[in-house]
Amino acid sequence: MSEKKAKLEVGENDNKIIELENKYMRALADYQNLLKQTAREKSDFAKYANQDLLMGLLPIYDHLKMSLAHAAATDQWLEGVKHVLNQFKKVLTDNGVEQIETVGKKFDHNLMDAVESEDTEEMDKDGLVAKELKAGYSLNGKVIIPARVAVYKFTP
Repeated sequence: MSEKKAKLEVGENDNKIIELENKYMRALADYQNLLKQTAREKSDFAKYANQDLLMGLLPIYDHLKMSLAHAAATDQWLEGVKHVLNQFKKVLTDNGVEQIETVGKKFDHNLMDAVESEDTEEMDKDGLVAKELKAGYSLNGKVIIPARVAVYKFTP
């Protein structure tokens, strides 16, 4: 075998080795990305596994809050309901549920549904939430129930 032919075969073998190394590195990177993606999906599943249960509990929580808003503040029964409401709120908070703050905030279509508008002569109130009609909630940062709000609309 001539020297040129031997060098040519060595060069071809080096190229094949480099090509195989590149394929191996890409396959390894794909595998590592798959592991990370699977871990993220598993974490997200665990975070939102209770969403259906919470969707059933949140209207009850809202009704408790509404009953307090319309009750007389002197009754001992009312103090008991307030205590139950606080316990309820703590359980929700401990499970990643947060109420979306709305009143006085800039309207955000990602968090809220505007179902009414209120006229205002104050230009700086234009686009701000005038009142909350129904509370909205997020679970671990993800909106599960958008808030229903009335938004100020500037009318000169």
